[in-house]
Amino acid sequence: MIWKPSLGSCCWVVVLRCRRGRRDCAAGSRASKPNLKAIGTSLAAVALVISAPCLVAAQTMYWSSGFAPIALADITYQSSSPESSSQAQLELSGDVEISAHNGTNARLSAAGGDTLVTEYKLEFDGDGSSASGASTVDYTSYESFLNPAVDVTHVSADDTVIVTLYVRASNHSGDVADSGLYSATQTLTASWVGP
Repeated sequence: MIWKPSLGSCCWVVVLRCRRGRRDCAAGSRASKPNLKAIGTSLAAVALVISAPCLVAAQTMYWSSGFAPIALADITYQSSSPESSSQAQLELSGDVEISAHNGTNARLSAAGGDTLVTEYKLEFDGDGSSASGASTVDYTSYESFLNPAVDVTHVSADDTVIVTLYVRASNHSGDVADSGLYSATQTLTASWVGP
């Protein structure tokens, strides 16, 4: 669990775990064509951490449901890039912004230092004009995801936004990651903007 004290903000911590296995390359060299067996990748979400009151006067902002665990399909060859998603529900009575932690702990990494390309995408059930929400944030590398934060616009009489977090993992170009357990932690924070 991560405690993020911040007045008027709510925070989701998403922990990603990925298991990657492969057979040795044909000649034992990464330059050889790899003969990969299925690579399992999965994500697990942890509990919502709200460290400060999410009520600002008569305004409301809080996560009313959390992201369920996400399971990615196996990476079966060098150019595979499985993706999957999970949803959470954000309650709001005014505009908010959602930001993400962009440090290296948001990148899928193995204990030995090997990494996978880690990208995130965010979608909303409304676009902020006829229903509360925002435009889709397309797949972006972990180091620039939601930087700057995405503005979520509240529309009168629509106080619920379904937020869908997508994750995509792949090998780096021209490389095959080593076998092992890969993990990452992504933190999404909703902050109050105004009426």
